[in-house]
Amino acid sequence: MSTFALIHGAGDGGWYWHLVAAGLRARGHAVVAPDLPAGDGAATLDDYADAVCRAVGDCREPVVVGQSFGAFTAPLVAVRRPVAALVLVAGMVPAPGESPDRWWGATGYAEAVRAQARGDGGLTGAADPYVAFYHDVPRALAEEALRRERAHPSAAATAQPWPLEAWPDVPTRFVLCTGDRFLPPAFLRGLVRDRLGVAPEEITAGHCVALSRPTELAALLDRREEE
Repeated sequence: MSTFALIHGAGDGGWYWHLVAAGLRARGHAVVAPDLPAGDGAATLDDYADAVCRAVGDCREPVVVGQSFGAFTAPLVAVRRPVAALVLVAGMVPAPGESPDRWWGATGYAEAVRAQARGDGGLTGAADPYVAFYHDVPRALAEEALRRERAHPSAAATAQPWPLEAWPDVPTRFVLCTGDRFLPPAFLRGLVRDRLGVAPEEITAGHCVALSRPTELAALLDRREEE
């Protein structure tokens, strides 16, 4: 069985993954889901990757999973230590030298949101987090997620150019959420094709899939490990 290192996205902590972690453990896997540094304005992407590596410890070749903003951190782990695979879940796929702050403009994100919002009556990009992020998450769970919000990432991390010259040479998968109102699915399909050269695997869920479809996501993450 495998060890899964689960990297949360912006505003979150390791708690975000707790339901998926339980599902993976029930399937016989080991799981680490660390809280990455929060509230430290000087913390960098490298600091986040180092925190994941410390949490993994001496586990042999983990599967590293990055949610949303965690896509900036996950590949940095893969160049620090051997990993079995990278999996991005609704991930912000970075390009070499591109900072998170510049990612939005470089990818055409704003127009993609406007285009999807024209089709769904303004649900995509809505200011209400229950509409944009948690529309398919049970209300009590969504409220708990908002209560647990953390100041991550830092200004230093979002300004830092992504330091790799190329994507790590490791097997890479992408899980796309077809009901995503934050990162529009059509936009992500093109980004994944252009930057990773892989076909995304799709799941019927909004952006916070680990809370809305944890059983299905755990099964999807485990599928490749069973092959």
